[in-house]
Amino acid sequence: MGEIEAPRSAGSVAVAAASSGGHREQTADQQVAHVLSRLAFGARPGDVERVRSIGVDAWIERQLHPERIDDSPLDHFLAANYQTLTQRPGELEQRYPSPGQLRNQLVGRGGDGALSAADSARLRQAQLGMRQITGEVQSARIARAVLTERQTLEVMTDFWLNHFSVFEGKGPRERYMIAAYENRVIRPNALGKFRTLLGNVARSEAMLFYLDNWQSQADSGRPRLAQLPQRGARGGRGRGRGGLPPQQMQQVAQRLRAGLNENYGRELLELHTLGVDGGYTQDDVINTARAFTGWTIRGPQQGTEFQFQPLMHDAGEKVVLGHRLAARRGIEDGEDVLDIVARHPATATHIAFKLARRFVSDSPSTALVDRAAATFTRTDGDIRETLRTIITSDEFFAGAAWRGKVKSPFEVVASAARALGAQPDPSPRMAGLVAFLGQPIYGHQAPNGWPETGDQWMNTGAILNRINFGMAMASGRLPGVSPFGFANADALRTEPLDRQVDGVISALLGGDASPETRAVLVSGQNPLAKGDAGTMLEPPDAGAPNPMMPPGGRGGRGGRGLGPGPAPQLRGLPLIVGLALGSPEFQRR
Repeated sequence: MGEIEAPRSAGSVAVAAASSGGHREQTADQQVAHVLSRLAFGARPGDVERVRSIGVDAWIERQLHPERIDDSPLDHFLAANYQTLTQRPGELEQRYPSPGQLRNQLVGRGGDGALSAADSARLRQAQLGMRQITGEVQSARIARAVLTERQTLEVMTDFWLNHFSVFEGKGPRERYMIAAYENRVIRPNALGKFRTLLGNVARSEAMLFYLDNWQSQADSGRPRLAQLPQRGARGGRGRGRGGLPPQQMQQVAQRLRAGLNENYGRELLELHTLGVDGGYTQDDVINTARAFTGWTIRGPQQGTEFQFQPLMHDAGEKVVLGHRLAARRGIEDGEDVLDIVARHPATATHIAFKLARRFVSDSPSTALVDRAAATFTRTDGDIRETLRTIITSDEFFAGAAWRGKVKSPFEVVASAARALGAQPDPSPRMAGLVAFLGQPIYGHQAPNGWPETGDQWMNTGAILNRINFGMAMASGRLPGVSPFGFANADALRTEPLDRQVDGVISALLGGDASPETRAVLVSGQNPLAKGDAGTMLEPPDAGAPNPMMPPGGRGGRGGRGLGPGPAPQLRGLPLIVGLALGSPEFQRR
């Protein structure tokens, strides 16, 4: 168990014929476990039997139509435990003012800089409010992954949130926008048309703020679609010639000190659509950015929602990827660019490759990518059909694909909770575990998202943390999690050691474990943890900050701390469970 390697398959490899007439190398049992690890966040107790009873292909088809799946238990859980998820950014900003802004207002009002006891109490409430907003959106991500019956939709939501990555630490305003971004922009469109998803992302407050496009405007000397009125100019009904109330016109005038910002134009081409080798030039980046000038956000008093602002828009002619955009146009510039890039051949290949990498292999075959790209093009960017091409392919069910992907920290935590039949925890504790393992939710600072290949996640420290995480999950200290929550656990409590090991391998590892893993479970000791046996992940302290600052992101704001503490003296079945959760077999999907 020195490395997270793909363990040897148990038994002979049977070839199963797909309903489409394909050739599948995985055994029937492997196919069941495979779809539950790739198209879901792992199996909950009873899932294997349910998939086996209806058939793998029927289960896939059902998951591809989440609108047909009843998810009322999740809906009830979210409604009962979270207050901020359904509120729009403007509502949150009004209800929970940022502590910094509130402090400036209170200090300015007092004149002498001193804060009264009442002012200090208001500040504390503001801090708690911001923590609640971030904590709820992070906690709900894990709760959905654990509880939802629409598992493939949730896996695709996770995929697109990483593809269209935003960073909650961009500033206080970004935190108000995250819940709406996830619940109104990404999840409803995760299996729809790519052009629709792309357009919703382009107009989303979270992306506009994160990549600074809300401030991007025509450079000095460039023609604008509208001009601010000169001082003394009169507009009808209290509005200037710019068509705005005086207060909002003043806000826009302050923004106009800035110039063109290329961030969104560059990431739209490089990350969101064509890919880094998509054939665009620096001129394409600049002209794309010019096309999106004026795509901005209303101020907090106006609801913090998308608006197109003619006063900021560069009205000159533009050429993007060989397409001419005539002068004196407005929001149509950006919409046309989205049409161009969404239907570009390089975009079809880029999206097909990323989907194949997520669901099949870190290095998917060119043939599979080409077939998926052809489906993307033929269906005008239908995500569901492109995904179907990939997840019903021979490559998806190939022997090499079996446990061929390393789980991300988010997948590790969600799959462990599901394997143990855990009840979702509305506190930020589970999100804190994800952050401890190196992937704070909405905590990746750069727009390229979290790593998508196993080599980026695994090193000696990460392996040890994952082993310790397994012990923490089996300790019985985490709310809603019990080491006896998996199928037939109660019956195993009084069984001999060998039977307990067999039962855990069957329930948590799909009945397939290497001799090395079995030896670890029998001995009760993992050689990789030797020398660190006295410490493990201490379950989160409700008041501690997160100490982890992983590369590329910040520790989970609003989460709870995890740190080294005295290891619980696990014995018997909980010890076997903890070691199984830290095994190479469980760490792969």
